[in-house]
Amino acid sequence: MSTSSVRLRVPATSANLGPAFDCAGLALTRHDVLTFSVEPSGLVVEVSGVGAGELPTDESHLVVRAFRAACAELGWSPPGLRVVAENAIPQGRGMGSSAAAVVAGAMGAWALCPDVDGIDLDAVLRLVTELEGHPDNVAACLLGSATLSWDTERGPIADTLHVHPDVLPVVLVPDATLSTHVARGLLPDTVPHADAAYNAGRAALLVHALTQEPGLLLEATEDRLHQRQRAAAMPESLALMDRLRAAGFAAVVSGAGPSLLVLTHRHPEDEPGSISALIPQGWTVLPLEVDTGGARVLHEYRQVSSG
Repeated sequence: MSTSSVRLRVPATSANLGPAFDCAGLALTRHDVLTFSVEPSGLVVEVSGVGAGELPTDESHLVVRAFRAACAELGWSPPGLRVVAENAIPQGRGMGSSAAAVVAGAMGAWALCPDVDGIDLDAVLRLVTELEGHPDNVAACLLGSATLSWDTERGPIADTLHVHPDVLPVVLVPDATLSTHVARGLLPDTVPHADAAYNAGRAALLVHALTQEPGLLLEATEDRLHQRQRAAAMPESLALMDRLRAAGFAAVVSGAGPSLLVLTHRHPEDEPGSISALIPQGWTVLPLEVDTGGARVLHEYRQVSSG
């Protein structure tokens, strides 16, 4: 009989970063912490913090669904499971809460499975991309820092960028929520060739600005493919984004929205004005850092007994 538990921490993320739609993400220092324990039988899910009293506590919980999917991949099934989730990532706000959930569930299964040695990050990335539908958020959550992700015949692949130390992310979170499914449904099936070329150039510039020249972030975060196309679902977000960008701030829609990500400079004197003076009531300002560690195991306990 084995008694095992693992405690994991997974970061919030912001995807797209303006022009790099569905292929770039940034890990942020806002975290959910989850503990998985193998039990003799049954399922217990406990949620505190964000989503407490609202999220399901049965097999439909996204963390549990990801855990079960990973167990199927591994060919292993624990007799019972307890999941304790301490949530701090805002949900339905474009900060990668669902990506954090599926990454945590998959990593929990890999960490507890007695038949594997360590967590196979490539295999986890493939699985969580299938669950999430695209790799941008899950890659950043899994690996940390800024990530670029792309699809191949072998499945999704991701790599990290070393973000310039002067870049400071600030997330502006409104009271309203927005479903990713609804937001993606507003996107057109085709885009003009000129707009695609424009975004390709800005996405390339974004890599240079994030890693070498933060002063270019305002121009590097310009987009023609997805933000204004979804304005009907979040008009207040787009209005605030325009106001911030007009004042010189590199503001973009965070993921599917409605939150905004502002890529600011570590030295306030370099910023053309004050963010706080531009933020209306009803928005929460989250000054964060880039999370360079990604998803990580904080504690692992294994005990084996016989009888």
